[in-house]
Parts: sequence; C-alpha cells; structure tokens
Amino acid sequence: MPSTKQPAAPPAIAGKPARFDPATAGWEPYQDKGFIGLVGPFWMRRCGESYLYAFRAEPKHENRRGVVQGGMLMTFADRSMGMTCWYANQRQPQATVQLDVHFIDAVAIGEFVEARCRVVRRTRSLIFMSAELVVGDRVVATANGVWKTLGGKRNAERKPMGAAEAI
Repeated sequence: MPSTKQPAAPPAIAGKPARFDPATAGWEPYQDKGFIGLVGPFWMRRCGESYLYAFRAEPKHENRRGVVQGGMLMTFADRSMGMTCWYANQRQPQATVQLDVHFIDAVAIGEFVEARCRVVRRTRSLIFMSAELVVGDRVVATANGVWKTLGGKRNAERKPMGAAEAI
C-alpha cells in the first residue's frame, strides 16, 4: 500500500539539495523577534504534545568553506532542544546550563536540517536532553544538554508563534 505521508525533507539530487518548500510538507514558520529572528527562519511541525523543528540552510549561514557554520547548528540545537524541553516541563521557565555538540558531517547551503530531540531524564530541577540533527537520514550533528527549571511564574500561556500569530 503506497504511503500518503508527505516527506519531511527533500531528497538530494545528484549531490545537490533539491528545492523544498517546507510549508507544502506541513511545516509552519517559527517566529521569534530576538536572536532567532536574525538567524532564522526556523520551521516547526506538531508532533504529539510538542513540535519538531527544522531550518533550511541559507547563504547567510555559510562559513568560509561554503557550508553551514557550526555556530548555526549549535544555535539550532539549543533552541530545538530547549523548546522540546519546555513542552515536556509544562512550559515552565528554564535556562540552558550545558550544551555539548558534536559535528559529524557538513551541511550544504539549501539543505533542510531537522532536529530529533528527546528527554533523557528529568529530576526536580534539571532536564537532560539529547538530539540528532539530520538532513534526510544523514546525521550531521549530535547534541546533549541540561536545562534547569527556574523559579517564578509559570509561562503556560506563551507558545511559539506560527504563521498565523506572526501576522
């Protein structure tokens, strides 16, 4: 029986990334007025009680070698894991206290990078996370991190801004 599921990311054609429109594959723009607004856009797609996150590598992400700058992958891992953690922690305020990233393969400009994040362990005040950053089935980086739940008012009313909220 053929699958009716749309692809999450584009196939590579002859070593070059295929042109891919995330919106037609069910992704929504993830809007942020802060730093992420400068390096994005990021994309998000609902997955159960949380979201998946992705970005398309653009020329502004390029390093001197012509591939995506490692700092961009670190920023993407931090935000994707942090948002996954935020949902898993009932949207309580939190902060990244440790982030470890291993670069495995270069990301070409035009490729669509997805984060596969998961909660590894939770304590009263710490959440341990891991992630794989992938282009299709190719792992391009792995990350592990720790987030601390902060005191203060819960931020349950805050949510990521999708396309409708950004207008």
